[in-house]
Amino acid sequence: MTSGNYRSRKISELPAPAASLLALVVSLITSGALIVFTRLEHVNNTTVALIFLIPVGFCASLWGLFPGIAAAIVSFLSFNFFFIPDLYTFQVKQTEDLIILAAFLGVAFVISELAGRVRQNLAIATAREHEAIRLYEFSTLLAGSADEHAAARALLDKIDQALRPKRTEILIENSPKPVFLAKGLSLPENEPAKPLVLPLQTARGLIGEIRLWSNEPVQVAEERLLKIFTGQSVMAIERMRLGESARKTKILEESDRLKSSLLSSVSHELRSPLAAIKASVSSLRSGEVEWESEARTELLATVEEEIDHLNVLVGNLLDMSRIEAGALIPQQKPDMLAEIVGAVTGRMHPQTQNHQIIVDIPEDLPLINVDYVQMQQVFTNLLTNSLKYSPPGSTIRITAKPKDEQFLLVTLSNQSLPVPETDLERIFDKFYRLNPSTRVTGSGLGLSICKGMIEAHGGTIWAANLADGLAFNFTLPIISHT
Repeated sequence: MTSGNYRSRKISELPAPAASLLALVVSLITSGALIVFTRLEHVNNTTVALIFLIPVGFCASLWGLFPGIAAAIVSFLSFNFFFIPDLYTFQVKQTEDLIILAAFLGVAFVISELAGRVRQNLAIATAREHEAIRLYEFSTLLAGSADEHAAARALLDKIDQALRPKRTEILIENSPKPVFLAKGLSLPENEPAKPLVLPLQTARGLIGEIRLWSNEPVQVAEERLLKIFTGQSVMAIERMRLGESARKTKILEESDRLKSSLLSSVSHELRSPLAAIKASVSSLRSGEVEWESEARTELLATVEEEIDHLNVLVGNLLDMSRIEAGALIPQQKPDMLAEIVGAVTGRMHPQTQNHQIIVDIPEDLPLINVDYVQMQQVFTNLLTNSLKYSPPGSTIRITAKPKDEQFLLVTLSNQSLPVPETDLERIFDKFYRLNPSTRVTGSGLGLSICKGMIEAHGGTIWAANLADGLAFNFTLPIISHT
């Protein structure tokens, strides 16, 4: 705001007595100027009356109705005393002069009333504009509030900015984390003034209150603004609580859906290994299978394989539950990628006999910062998936190279059929299977567990089609040498 506008604003905000006195001065100055002017030039009384209306309109528009009326009365008396014969008396002898005086006084009062009303309406409009700006700013602050504490802080700051009270306290209860905020001077214990209390009332009940101590009584407009601030805050807090309830409800629904999917998957996947184990054990106990026969060896091998299958299934379910609960925290330590891959391929040698496994990992690769057990699980799941969908005799290749200074890029490729582009992202979803009608067994959790473990390490995993198959790519963090 410029200095000129600042002075104009201060002059227009004078108290009524001072403004009325100043209106008298302006009218007297106008009278003196007219006296001098009429002595030099002949001017009729009608022109004088019109000129006398100028200070009336000026004072009424600048200071309001009562200063305008004061200016009108002084102008009327000056007009009568200095310009209506007999001069220097208040006597009016001619009817024409009386009509001019009456018309002047009536017009002066009308101008004062209209100008005063315009000024009052302008003041009201300006106040409403300021109020609307404050409400818009407050709404913006509330919209950006992440929790109830932030909303209470925005309310406290806005009340302090708008009213400048001695002290303000905000208390929000009935929430997991009650909020108490205060701003302003600390009040002595014997403070006699009672605070203005505004309840924070929602449709579900009282959630808190605002206590405000002010040096002066709170005006009606200020109290209305306070109530609007309070109403907006209550709606924002209620919206936050409803959003939190909706989020919890969604989590519960997702949990129920996951439990249903787990139950469906487990019940389906458990039948085959349990049936095979049951049939093998029953055959062994029947006595029809000789102790040293080849059939006994095959039955025991079947039991062992199916138990391993059950162990993997239960392990996947436990890993998935930990990922969903956010409890999968890797114990990251420096390790060599070649050792992890070597341990996995060695353990899975019986399953990979019908495929050619090629491991191309340079010896000079930097150490990786990973959880050894979880990384073994990742490679086990990826190899298992590749063995299921790759034809016998095909090649499965594992390669690695530095991606940048922070991550290592690992690729496990196979010669399976290409995956539709729309399904490349979805194959990492829980229980998602590309073609459920095939006879390939599985719970649909292996790739999802890989995704959860890789992301827990700070890496990313994705799938991409190759000219002769499919590749799983993922990144692992490198040990920093700084």
